[in-house]
Parts: sequence; structure tokens; C-alpha cells
Amino acid sequence: MNRGKARTVIQLALGLLALIAIGLSLVKLHAAGTGVAVEATTIGDTPATIFRPDGKPLGPVVVVAHGFAGSQQLMQSFALAFARNGYVAVTFDFLGHGRNPKPLGGSITEEDGATQALVNETAEIASFARRLGDGRLAVLGHSMASDIVVRFAEETPDVAATIAVSMFSPVVTATEPKNLLVVVGDWEGMLKREALRVAGLVSAPEVPQPGVTYGDFTAGTARRAAVSPNVEHASVLFSQASLREAVGWLDQAFHVERDRPVTIVARGPWIMLLIAGCVLLARQLAPLLPRVTSSPAGAGLGWRRLWMPLLLPMVVTPFLLRVLPTHFLPVLVGDYLAVHFLAYGLLTGLCLLFIRRGEPRSAWRPRLAFPKPAVLATATVAVLAFYFVALVWPIDGYVTSFMPTPARAALILAMLVGTLAYFLADEWATRGDGAARFAFAASKLAFVVSLALAVTLDFERLFFLIIIVPVIALFFLIFGAFSAWTYRATGHPVVGALANAIAFAWAIGVTFPLLAG
Repeated sequence: MNRGKARTVIQLALGLLALIAIGLSLVKLHAAGTGVAVEATTIGDTPATIFRPDGKPLGPVVVVAHGFAGSQQLMQSFALAFARNGYVAVTFDFLGHGRNPKPLGGSITEEDGATQALVNETAEIASFARRLGDGRLAVLGHSMASDIVVRFAEETPDVAATIAVSMFSPVVTATEPKNLLVVVGDWEGMLKREALRVAGLVSAPEVPQPGVTYGDFTAGTARRAAVSPNVEHASVLFSQASLREAVGWLDQAFHVERDRPVTIVARGPWIMLLIAGCVLLARQLAPLLPRVTSSPAGAGLGWRRLWMPLLLPMVVTPFLLRVLPTHFLPVLVGDYLAVHFLAYGLLTGLCLLFIRRGEPRSAWRPRLAFPKPAVLATATVAVLAFYFVALVWPIDGYVTSFMPTPARAALILAMLVGTLAYFLADEWATRGDGAARFAFAASKLAFVVSLALAVTLDFERLFFLIIIVPVIALFFLIFGAFSAWTYRATGHPVVGALANAIAFAWAIGVTFPLLAG
């Protein structure tokens, strides 16, 4: 067998493996809902979903609240775990989040502003949810919502238990809220210390330890800090340890005695397998893209000339935006992120022009390799079609809300101005004959460092970026691989740049909270 045939066989085998991984993960994710009746509903204007144990007597109700830039889909693992073990769970989209048509009103820094609006919305959901079970109530909240459910539980005497995942809340005391479990990921250092501090409110004089329950359930003073191994701020929501701790805590709070072990279905590994299968499939399909240009296009910069477009935008952008206005969209933090992309891209482009100053136009032409518009459009549409079929649909179904509402469609277009400037300049700077090895990875690391510097300079406004930086890094990893394969097949950086600009604008536009006014 010659080398070409061997390569074809390997590609077919890997493509088949990718399809098997995708099919198996979809089957397993669907099976996670076995024994659970799921009903979509609307409570007032708030989209919600009810998870009931199928064919079993209804037990207590758990209101499950998502965190910043999240949605009710993000909390499915907890809802399914509760329902499979006899509880009724209700998830919902907060104001300004997911598919909730109403924006979030009030100042995000004032307790009587956005915080109180979210507490009031939680109360509305809880009032509806009480009628779905046996009358007893518990609450669970992640990240931002941990503070919301704590405040709601302190105002609501009949909340028997509160579960705060990745909690930060300044209002927790030794007695309020009742029976508090704090679940935190092992890689959340600062929040781990906060969880132990809360447990220490009732453990004195004993030094609090993770996994130990202090206080008394009957008195409502039970406190426990549970650490889920090998997870961070997002993956803690899919950890089997997190789910077991949550169900076990409710069983103790509601005095449930079981004749069989708690049933926990792991969704996290199957979601990862689904995404991995889609990435592997993309790798095998990329060579089918049409060749846009005969010779590779791009700046082709070695390390000696690449340092300026790498370092200058990284440092200058956050300082520049510290003094320039960035409030122009009704979306929390997303407006700043859009401008950061725009300024970073423009500065990168200026650096490229400065590096090429004095070169004759004839030296530029081979690197530009002007593509045929029809071929360029075909390749770009093909990549985008794969993105939406293989990524948008599974993310929306199994991870978080990823389909835009009408109000968010305009936001995506506004975000696209910034992401286009960034990805066009960045792809051009890191591609081409003679391009420095690992230039693409270095440029993405520089962008993440730039965001970290921006947070340091304006922590009060941008601290939520800390939460989503790992997600941005993951997107850079996945879409960076896609753009590398796309460039190898098409020979032109514009295809990957256009596709990734749209993908990032889409992701920011559909996830970041909408604000009133």
C-alpha cells in the first residue's frame, strides 16, 4: 500500500472513530434523563424547566440557579441527579441570561440593584415551585447565584437547606441560611478557603476540615465544606463528587432514608467525548476544503520581528481602554471584551504595517495571495456550517444556552466588529512562509495576559472576566486547532479568521448578561 492510500485509510478510520464517539456520547447523554420527566415552562416571563422523578411520589422541591453568563442548561446535571433520586428540581434563566426576554436591571455593584432583582426573581420561581412537590423547599446556586440563593434563604424561613457551589457571599452567618453545604472545586484556591471559613463559623474551637459536617440539622446550623477533586469553576457543575454531596445533603436535611444507593449519572465525560469527537471529525474533514490560493499567504514573521505585534498590543490595550469609554452596549462586561478585541486587533495591524514599512509593494504581493471571492466564501461557509452543526447544537442542548434570542442578534453583529479586527490581524501575523513556530499559541497567550492585566487595572468592573478567562482559553485551544487545519487546507488565513471571528462574536453575544438601559 503506497503512502497516499495509507493516509486515506487512516483518515477514514479516524473519521469513523469520531462518528462513533459522537454517536455514543449522544446516546449516553440522552440516557442520563432516564426515569425523569422533563417539562419546559414559563414562570411569569422567566423560561424554566421542571424535572420530576418519573412514576415516584413527589418529594421536596429544589430551586436550582445558574451563575454569571450561564443558563439553566448549565445546571442540568444537578437537576437530573435530584430528580433521579426522588426530588423535584426547577431550573430557570435569570433576568438578562439565556433565553430570558427581560434584561437585568439595577446597578451590579449595589445590593439593592441587580442583586435584589435576582433575589426577587428567585422568590417568584420558588413560589411557583412549592406547588410541584410535597411543600418542602431547598435551593442551590452556583457562583454568582450562590450569593443570590443565600440571601433568598435568609429571607425565607421555610427553606430547609441551601447548597452553594463555588460560593462567594458576604452575608453567611453561623445560623443563616439554614443547613448550608458549600461545594467547591479542588482548583478553586480562594473559594476553597472561603468554604472552610464558613464551616469554621460553627466548628470552633476545632479547625474546620473539608468533608466534615459541623452543627446540627435539626437546629438548622449544619455546615459542610465539600471539595470536588480535579475540577475548577465550571467543571465542578459536572463532577460526580459534587452531585453526590448535593443529594446526600438534601437527604440529611429532609431525613430521607434510602433502601438503595444514590443514583448519579456522569454527564461531564460524555460531554467531553462529544466535543472531542466533533474536533476529531473536523480534523478529518478539513482537507476537503477548497484550496483558496496556490501559495501560503500571511506575514511570515520570524521571532525577531514578531515580538512587537505580540507584546505591544498586550500591554497597550488594557492601559488604553482604562481611559477610553467602553460602555456602549447593554451587555455586562461583553462590551468591554468587544472593544478589547477591536483595539488589540487594530494595534496588531499597525505593528504589521510598521514592520513592513519601506518594503516595495512587489514584496507584499506574494504574501497577500489575493483569493478568488467565490472560493473564499465557499470555504468560509463550509467551516461555519460545521461549527454550528457540530458545536452550537450540542453546546445548546447539553452545556449552556447557545442560540440567540432576537435581542441578542444585534449584539452579535456589534461584537463582530471587534472580533473581526482581532482575528484578521492575528491570523495574518502568525501565518505564512517563515512564520515562527508556536507563534499562534504565543499570540493567544498574550491576549489572555492582556485580559488579566485589564482586570487588575479595573477589578471592580471587570472581575467577572476572571470567571470566563478559562473558557476563552478553551475556545482559543479548540478554534485555534480548527484555524490551523483550515489554513493548512486552504492556504489563506482569512478563512479561519472570518470563521473564528463569527464564532467568538456568537459566543459572547449569546452568553453575556443583557442589561436594562
